[in-house]
Amino acid sequence: MGRFLEIEKQRQIAFKADSPTLSEAAQRDGVYRRRARPFCLPVEHAEENLYPDIRASALDYFKDKGILWHDGRNGKCSNHLCSSQVCCVNFLFPLADQPHALAELLRPLYPGLRRMLPMEDDLYVALEWIGEENYLGERVPRSGIRTRGANCTSADAAVMFERDDGKRQIVLIEWKYSESYSRTSLATSKSGTSRTAIYCPIFERADCPIDKELLPHFKDLFYEPFYQLMRQQFLAHEMERAHELGADTVSVLHIAPEHNADFRRMTSPQLAGLGDSPTTIWSRLVRPRDRFLSVSTEALFGAPVLRQLPGLESWLGYLDQRYAWVHEMT
Repeated sequence: MGRFLEIEKQRQIAFKADSPTLSEAAQRDGVYRRRARPFCLPVEHAEENLYPDIRASALDYFKDKGILWHDGRNGKCSNHLCSSQVCCVNFLFPLADQPHALAELLRPLYPGLRRMLPMEDDLYVALEWIGEENYLGERVPRSGIRTRGANCTSADAAVMFERDDGKRQIVLIEWKYSESYSRTSLATSKSGTSRTAIYCPIFERADCPIDKELLPHFKDLFYEPFYQLMRQQFLAHEMERAHELGADTVSVLHIAPEHNADFRRMTSPQLAGLGDSPTTIWSRLVRPRDRFLSVSTEALFGAPVLRQLPGLESWLGYLDQRYAWVHEMT
């Protein structure tokens, strides 16, 4: 377990005790994995894990799209206050109906961004995006229906915009919060399934988005977080080939706290010589290079641009109280 996660547990305990956004009933210890824990909410009040202004809309969105809440019960989100999925929703979903603010947030990363385009319905942020087709050839349930957020490659979020050159770009967002990973190979599942066999067809293609001359061996990617990054990059590549939603370019944006040093530990032994962190290494491996970008949560959401926009004060105040490291320098 990472040091950053332990610090965040204490921070979330303090948030639960002091925040006016939580009811008195929600401030009790919550049961998580059969134990009462102070950094969790009671399951019956799990929805209070979300920023108040999006509680109803986020729950409805997940229900309407058949999206799975990680560790959720009874159609609600996780009751764990350090949930990465909940963190992602709290940061991004309030911008789903704010295209101007979303454009201002992303334009420093994508200078050619002209205007945001809706991803689905009238929303400019889609959550747990899996693509319109099973591009990666992953196992499909007998029902034939894939579930967003479960048992297939899902981008934590996705956005789309029109560029100054008139082209359309989709960005798949990989969101991290308190994650840390071990040096455990995931090349073979617990059931004995070869994961290398599933993704090998894309890897072996001539247009593979990974620099195979630089990569020591395909199996070196089957350590987290490289395993996730590989699948996200493959999904983006296949969506681009298919021109999904009319996109000319599909890229990956990785967002993680600079404060979480645990995430930057090297997990794949053979890749250690390529860089000092997983995202640095991945930036070298991806081709074309502009198909992957990594930014810290602090640099993105701590920038003054959002503070200058009207109507975001309540949401930004919530983020400042709950995730105070966003505006703290490392």
